[in-house]
Amino acid sequence: METYTTMTRTRKLLVVGAGLLALSTAACNNDKLTELNKNPNSPEDVPANTLFTFAAQTTVGRFLGAGYGMRATEFLVNHLAEVQYPDEDAYIRLDQGSTTGYFDTPYIRELEDFYKVIKKGRDSNDPGMWAPAEIMKAWAFSYITNSWGDVPYFEALVADSVGGTLNPTYDTQQAIYTDLFAKLTEASTALSGAANSLGSSDPIYGGSPAQWQKFANSLRARLALLIVNRDAATANVQLTAALTAPGGIITSNADNAELHWPGDGLYNNPWAYNFVGRDDHRVSRRLIEQFANTSDPRVFVYAQPAQADTNPTPAQAITKYCTGAPPCYVGLQNGMTQSTAGPFVPYTSRPGEVFYPAVTAYGNFAGTGVSFPSFVFTAAEGNFILAEASERSLGGRTPATAAAAYNAGIQASMDQWGVAPAAATAYLSNPGAPPTYLGVPYLAGLNGLVQIATQKWIALYTDGGTAWFEWRRTCIPSTVVPGPAAILSTVPRRFFYSSTEYLTNRINVDEAVTRQGDDELTTLVWVDNPSAAPTYARKGAGCP
Repeated sequence: METYTTMTRTRKLLVVGAGLLALSTAACNNDKLTELNKNPNSPEDVPANTLFTFAAQTTVGRFLGAGYGMRATEFLVNHLAEVQYPDEDAYIRLDQGSTTGYFDTPYIRELEDFYKVIKKGRDSNDPGMWAPAEIMKAWAFSYITNSWGDVPYFEALVADSVGGTLNPTYDTQQAIYTDLFAKLTEASTALSGAANSLGSSDPIYGGSPAQWQKFANSLRARLALLIVNRDAATANVQLTAALTAPGGIITSNADNAELHWPGDGLYNNPWAYNFVGRDDHRVSRRLIEQFANTSDPRVFVYAQPAQADTNPTPAQAITKYCTGAPPCYVGLQNGMTQSTAGPFVPYTSRPGEVFYPAVTAYGNFAGTGVSFPSFVFTAAEGNFILAEASERSLGGRTPATAAAAYNAGIQASMDQWGVAPAAATAYLSNPGAPPTYLGVPYLAGLNGLVQIATQKWIALYTDGGTAWFEWRRTCIPSTVVPGPAAILSTVPRRFFYSSTEYLTNRINVDEAVTRQGDDELTTLVWVDNPSAAPTYARKGAGCP
């Protein structure tokens, strides 16, 4: 039964409508009516391993995919820009109707399945089954609450339980974070000595309890830093616990949480799937500027050279980075109008060929993007967490260890993306061009924190959601700003609540809005308190 969110009501209404139509043909045959009530495509009791596979692929494809990721958050953080249909890039299509699906569908698909896996695993006292599902549920909920703030959480997945409701309350983000920390702690602890129960049905770690334990601790550390501007004491407690928990956090690419897509046509990397028929994404000029300033060799993976190497008008809408003979790498201005962006189609850089399928509607590529992995949590991020914790004397660390962790984060990112060792070594010594760009060698203090945030922003390419949450926390890079045609003067801080929720759960939505603030893109959610960030003094025009 599909019972876990307010969306249940909508789905049940659809079933009732279909049932009424069926009644007109089935008359009063009770046997046929009983059969009509069964969905052959959704069996009532699906094996936990099957549920986990589907839920993991669905949730990773959602938050690291072409909708929430490429057509929303990757624009917000200026990793990508939109060249043909720039409404999302100008925030016009971040309206309620356009983002409602981002809110609704996780509840009625993967969260429901993770809930079932957790119940099956707990009922059979099998932490090798329930703990990975608990971790992935926490990962998904972290994107949901960080994108909207207060959301249905405690009552959202228990509508069929005793006392359950189809109209769940919206819980405060602070309460949600408290429970996420608790669930991740419980899962990490339970995984010590757990059996590998998921095996090949786990598309991320093959069921390895040790690696899932590292991921649980790493996600806990990520969330701890995200609240540091709002509740520094709790952040420090949680960060300390995550860093010292059995298994530690992910600092080696061998432990990366990444989903390798089968590339079988049914489960393809969602970026590659998008690129089959769409050619409206280009690398942002802000990212190309960073690459150009320090001769960053990741440009060869993140971007492709422009098809043509000329200077269309207006020249200020692009940033060109030439690494050899033309054509060069050319980044596009974010947030343009369709008429001003359209002429730049052949003159700006597509994302890297590694993300593309072999054949698209507009040309053939050498990439094998259909099976390219999606990076859920990487060693680069883990090391940058350690670097910031060190520089800020958090988590039991000291500034003396910041530079080593920072360098390890950069190296891990280079290795992750296949950069040659010599190129990575040269990059680590590049001084850049201060003061706008601080260069690569670690400078410590406030400058060091700016460098860490900048490098994390670069490393989080393809994870627009996490990059957005981090940018909201640090306001770094300061060059991340709305484009000239944007409908806001600052980068959005959240998304609008679901229009479906206003129809089916209005009382609870209104209560959340009253408590949190107007349902607007500019409303700060609980974790957001950018003026408390040490790096706030370096903020750009896009940060309030």
